Amino acid sequence: MCLITFSWSPGATIPLRLAGNRDEFHQRPTAPLARWEEQPTLVGGRDLEAGGTWLAANSKGVVAALTNVRDPRLATPGNAPSRGELVASVLQSDDVETWLTTLESKTALHYAGFNLLVATQDRLWHMHRGLHGVVLTRVPPGVHGLSNATLNTPWPKLNLVRNALLTSTNEQWRSATQQALHNPQTAPDDQLPDTGVGLTLERQLSSAFIVGEHYGTRATTWLTLNQQGQINITEQRFGPLGRFEGETTLKTH
Repeated sequence: MCLITFSWSPGATIPLRLAGNRDEFHQRPTAPLARWEEQPTLVGGRDLEAGGTWLAANSKGVVAALTNVRDPRLATPGNAPSRGELVASVLQSDDVETWLTTLESKTALHYAGFNLLVATQDRLWHMHRGLHGVVLTRVPPGVHGLSNATLNTPWPKLNLVRNALLTSTNEQWRSATQQALHNPQTAPDDQLPDTGVGLTLERQLSSAFIVGEHYGTRATTWLTLNQQGQINITEQRFGPLGRFEGETTLKTH
């Protein structure tokens, strides 16, 4: 994904509410939200080019989501594996915390920059693989946002969607985040980050909902994880120039 906001309240009836956008080239082959045929305990969309995913959940009550890190100072390792495989891999592990600590200490630097969120009913981790190495932390309760820097980096579009969730009620959170996530307005030039892509592209990427013929927002996802470990996911899909292409809702059990 490229833009995520989430409310983390361990001990609540619904510990996790998450909403986000996936931005990608429209020509990149993608499977919509579904149960994976060869791994029926997994539910998520799928990148058919590299085989991974940007967000998925399993029947044990584990959620994982990924964003890329966009930093001109961060070199991509040679023969770097697909970052999307990390989501599928952690959801198939028997011990999430051990999997994460092993990734942090041994293999995360083999990948290009990424953020990985992994949640259970009572724990939420964030791993950032950036310019200064790899950092794994437990996320404190509250409303957070994540884009293509590290957690809660105040890019304009991240502030927009985070504030929408922060100021909404539990009953209104989806409609509030939908309005923010589907906002195509770009940020003023003096508020743009410098991620090494040039001013024109930086402007395009600054909107929460990117409208383009070749590249843009391809999916918006809402997810809830309740105290019993049940996960509800709704995915809306979009084509070139923001054309709506369908909606799917699934539960893990």
